[in-house]
Formats: sequence, structure tokens, C-alpha cells
Amino acid sequence: MGTVERLIVIVLFDGVDLLDVTGPPEVFSLVQRETSGATGYRVVLAAETLDPVTTSAGVRVLPDITFREASTRSIDTLLVPGSVDVDSDRRVRALTDPTVVGWVKTLATRTRRVTSVCVGAHILAAAGLLDGKRVTTHWSTAQQLAAEHPAVEVDADPIFIRDGDVWTGAGISACLDLSLALVADDLGETTALRVARQLVMYLKRPSGQSQFSVPLEPVSLTRRVEDVRHYIARNIGQRLTLADIAAYAHVGERQLARVFKAELGMTPAAYIESARVERARNQLETTDATLDRIASTCGFGTTDTLIRAFRRKLDTTPTEYRRRFRADAG
Repeated sequence: MGTVERLIVIVLFDGVDLLDVTGPPEVFSLVQRETSGATGYRVVLAAETLDPVTTSAGVRVLPDITFREASTRSIDTLLVPGSVDVDSDRRVRALTDPTVVGWVKTLATRTRRVTSVCVGAHILAAAGLLDGKRVTTHWSTAQQLAAEHPAVEVDADPIFIRDGDVWTGAGISACLDLSLALVADDLGETTALRVARQLVMYLKRPSGQSQFSVPLEPVSLTRRVEDVRHYIARNIGQRLTLADIAAYAHVGERQLARVFKAELGMTPAAYIESARVERARNQLETTDATLDRIASTCGFGTTDTLIRAFRRKLDTTPTEYRRRFRADAG
């Protein structure tokens, strides 16, 4: 049985955000590298003509096919990036070209699923593809989207949202999260997580994850600290003392504290708490485990300790976090 072809058409036009265009193909390319067999993904860039397109970064990109050619193909995924204008007062406004909007409306009829990256949601909305849908876009243009398209339910918080066969993403870098979610939908979570690791993304963020206040995993510089971090991850549910960790690393406690501060910008105790919160977040997002169970398996010991850590790190409670960011909530 042959591999199913998944034709991904990315829409190009002058002034388009560069990363919106180049980020998703990197994800789909890494899928090919990380799997033993063919994935069927084929990415093409489509524009009104085959002339070079100048992106917002000034980098020119060559289209592969015209919109008219694309309209004759069976498209798996139509990916629509965006473009903005920033005035002298640094106010951001999403732009929509009527010609591009018209072609997107046409191409959507040939497409299994329609996606937008960042302010590309404005183009989908102008094409009438978001009416009655819950969607997201970059926070800076969310009010504009809601005002111009009252039939669209705009939620400026999540990094991406799926509503049926329509997927919308938030900030520019969220194009990677959105692309990983598409991969997970096609090929499963395991493949998507392998690609996320190659992108040095600490975890594949779920759709409910907020585009605000997203904690970043610190990067360690030496193999020793990386080994200690793996040791902590493997034993996250156990009682971890500074003495235990120092012994594992074959260094003194003071030296361990100095190394953590220098490489990760925090003490070993602070890192352990962050790692436990991250593990608890993942369980809250993906399981129905009770708070008692999560507190135990993540090394907090008691629910009260878990709650205090969440308030400290995330300014919320585990229950509220689960309600807001549960992976299947959208």
C-alpha cells in the first residue's frame, strides 16, 4: 500500500512574514528525517505569479506554483501566513489583499484542512472561512479581528486552536507548535515529539497553552549538568536532596549550586521545583489523574505543596490550569 500524499500549499504574497513561510516546511522536513518511511508530505509555495515574493524581512522567496495551478490540485493542507503594517505610533494592523483573499477562498474548496499562522487568520476571516468558528491570532491584532468579523469567536490567549477542519495559530513562532500539532494529527504524538526534540523545543505545547507567560526550559552548557537534569527527570517523584544530586554528579554541594547558578540561572532546588511543575502541567493537560496522584508522582508529596508551587510559578491553581489548558478542551 503506497504512502498517502499530503500536499501542503503555503500562500505567498508581498510583505508576508518570513518565518510564517519558512517555519512549517522545516517541521515537515524533519518528519521525513525522523521517520523510517516516506511521510507523503510535499510542501509547495503558491503565489499569484511565479515572480519572486519579497517578505517583510526583505528576503525574496520563489513560488513553486501559481494560485491558478494550485486550484487544480487536491490539497491536503492550505497554510495561510499573514502580514502587518506598523504605524509611527507602533500600532500594529493586519493587512489583507483582496486578490489573495479571493484565491484563498477558492483554494479552500480543494482542501482537507485550512490553517493560518499568526495574522493569517485575518485573511481566512475575510474569505468567510472563520464564521461561527473559535479562532486565535496574534494578540496584537485580536481586537481588530473581532471588530471586523463579529461572526468569528476570537480567543487571543491560546497558541493555536482547532475548530473542526480549521486550525488557527497565534504568534509567529507558534507556527512550529501548529505544524507539530498537524503532524501529531496525521502521524501520532510520538512522531511529533521526536520532531519537537530536533527543534530543541522542550515539549510540544498543547493547543490550550497560553501565548502569554509561556515558561522556557533553560539550556545547559555542559554534559555534566545535562546528565544531572536527566537524573532529576528520572527521579522526579522521589525525595531529591542537594546531597543526593551532588553525589550523583561527583561534586560537592557548593560546587553543584555554583554550576547550576552559572548555567541555568537558578539553584538546584528551584530547578527541581520547576521540573516538578512542568511534569505536573503535562499530567494536568493530558490525564484525568487526581491532584493527590499528581502531587505524589511529581514529587510534591502533598496537594497543598503542589498548589503552592503552581501559585508561585504560574500564578494559578492546578485545577484552574487543567480547566483552561486541558489538551482536549478545544
